[in-house]
Amino acid sequence: MNADENASVNGATLPARADSRAVEHVGPVLDGELIDDTLPQPRRRTVRRRFVRWWLHSPRVPLWLKSKPQAVQATKDTAVAVLRSPWRYLGAVVRGVVVGVRWWRGWVRVADYRTAAEESEKLADKFTEIRELTLFRWKVTGAVLAVVALAVAVVDLVYGSNPLWIAGAVLSVALAILGRRKDGSPGRKPALAGPRTLTWTMDPQVLVDAFRDAKLIGKDESLRLVERAMRVGDGWAVTVDLPATRKAADVVKNRDALASALAVDEVQLIVERVRGNGGHAGRVSMWVADEDPYASPPLRTPLLGVSRWDAWRPVPFGRDARDRRIDLPLVWTSLLVGAIPRQSKTFAARLAAAGLILDAWVRLYVADFKAGKDWDAAAQVAHRFMSGDEPEHVLTLVDWLVELVGEVQGRFRRMRDLDDLTCPESKVTPDMSRDASLNMPITAVFIDEVQVPLEDRTPVTVQGKKLTAGEYVGELLTWLAKKGPAAGIVLVLATQRPDSKTIPSGLRAVLGSRFALRVMDWRDSNIVLGEQMNTRGFDSSRLLPSHKGVGILRPDGDTAAGADVLAMTVRTYYMPNEDWQTICQQGRALREAAGTLSGHAAGEDARPALDHAAVARAIGSGRPEPPPVSAERVELPEPLAAVVEYLGDDLDDGRDFVPTAELVEALDVEPTAFGRQMGDHGCRSERFRVPAGDGRTRQVRGYATADIRAAVDAVVTGMLDPGDGEDDP
Repeated sequence: MNADENASVNGATLPARADSRAVEHVGPVLDGELIDDTLPQPRRRTVRRRFVRWWLHSPRVPLWLKSKPQAVQATKDTAVAVLRSPWRYLGAVVRGVVVGVRWWRGWVRVADYRTAAEESEKLADKFTEIRELTLFRWKVTGAVLAVVALAVAVVDLVYGSNPLWIAGAVLSVALAILGRRKDGSPGRKPALAGPRTLTWTMDPQVLVDAFRDAKLIGKDESLRLVERAMRVGDGWAVTVDLPATRKAADVVKNRDALASALAVDEVQLIVERVRGNGGHAGRVSMWVADEDPYASPPLRTPLLGVSRWDAWRPVPFGRDARDRRIDLPLVWTSLLVGAIPRQSKTFAARLAAAGLILDAWVRLYVADFKAGKDWDAAAQVAHRFMSGDEPEHVLTLVDWLVELVGEVQGRFRRMRDLDDLTCPESKVTPDMSRDASLNMPITAVFIDEVQVPLEDRTPVTVQGKKLTAGEYVGELLTWLAKKGPAAGIVLVLATQRPDSKTIPSGLRAVLGSRFALRVMDWRDSNIVLGEQMNTRGFDSSRLLPSHKGVGILRPDGDTAAGADVLAMTVRTYYMPNEDWQTICQQGRALREAAGTLSGHAAGEDARPALDHAAVARAIGSGRPEPPPVSAERVELPEPLAAVVEYLGDDLDDGRDFVPTAELVEALDVEPTAFGRQMGDHGCRSERFRVPAGDGRTRQVRGYATADIRAAVDAVVTGMLDPGDGEDDP
């Protein structure tokens, strides 16, 4: 086939392939670049946007021209300044008169000449001269007064009183300038006397002096005002920038020292680090109350004024010092409430329950181990209800928790069969929780005085493994706190013994929200709120006994204080028994209307169907354990036994390191002897790097819990060994 001939393929005529030496024209060749137009494109920078950006970020534009709240506050300050200006002017004139009289008195008494003579010890020799000069200056004063009086009379006679008024005004201006307040003048520096004075002296210089007195900045350092002082609620708010290298975390940590410098109680001072786009590590937001924000009577819960509530909305929980409403998210998280007795712990837990009771689609499990009547009203809405503190009640709780573990497993299995539109993720959605066919309602578990079941020693057997009921309850609660929230399980635990031996560290670590009312010391506060929270300025042991219902809330979600706020002091709403009963009655009526009343509330007390084997496999309680004898059955030598008893569960699944100072203080032992005795058991103190409250790390001497466990195992093994040096038969 030649190049000029055509080829036939399947009956179709195709042009023959051109000779390789021929040049074929294919049109223009263009360079291109693949562009993904699905990505966010940069916005066009118009002149208006550039001007707005410059206006908002320029230091030459005053703050009151950038922000509406700042403009409102500037208007208020201007109005106050105008209203006070006559009194301030009069005060300056009076001070000017006093200063002038003092100067004239020193001049007429020849004070400078007299002082020089006294210093040179020649006052007796110069007395005659001083006397003559004093008399002469008195005569000059009299002559000047006579001339001034004559001039006033002549001017008034010739020109009238107008020139005299003008001269008086000029003289008053001169006196006001002479009597103006000057920084550093003796007796003229305004002093901070208390919160009422603070409302009128919240100015930059007062803050700078307070930060210096609290040793938060150096004597030669100053603050930069980000937002001028303005009224927010019943107090003053101001935002400042610290000097370079100074951190806001140090200010938060030393809030008490700053409150002392400002002459206010620490409950009146709120110090927060500004986070996000508008903040940095050295920017501090402060709010100072005019008076104790928690001294007024508490407010009733706003849930009394609603007919129903959506459990997916945060529940009204209380108000902070600025009188902002704080709502507590409950779905997809859990809550731990800790306090010493008679600090409104049960009231706080019932507030969380009130919002869920007013949702007809929420299923409630209520276990009251106080064995009182605080939770009795919830029996008319609860799917499971129990009140008592006997071992049989603990075993009943075990059955409940086993039922819930099986329920969670069943929900996850059913979620896998749902389409992505109904269940986008492996989480319960609002529509799913209200779909009766799916049977996945929000299920809230409230356990008051949870330390009772956790400390119960009733023996139980799970898949051939013997353990106490308290240990089994702890394992079940830990599993539910880990996996239950995604399946719609809300766990709320309240205890009056927030110590490491009562609540396992593994359980505490997975409880999202924390609320600590007043406790005995900072260790108990840290157990509820989290490790080292006291170094960040949050210590519930410092709350006043008179502040009932006031605690530190560490939420797991957004609140009115902002998503970046770590914790806040909140005063819970007041909900007495009559209000609690009203809400429970309203919740029962809602469930009856919706047809969701079930279980105990509906008179159905059938025991739940339990599958202990499946639950044991899920939580790991059925795993066989090796035969070695535990340390609890062997008498450990001191001080190893005291250390093991003090650490408790933290020795196994809690902390990796324990400081020597903490052990010495807790065990009340002599440091040198303690270190020597621990060394005899193979535990050597080492330096560990631990995070400090300001974000840096510091070296602390202490013991690794792994070394302590190894020492315990060595003692146990040695006691089980038939003896050293004996030959095997």
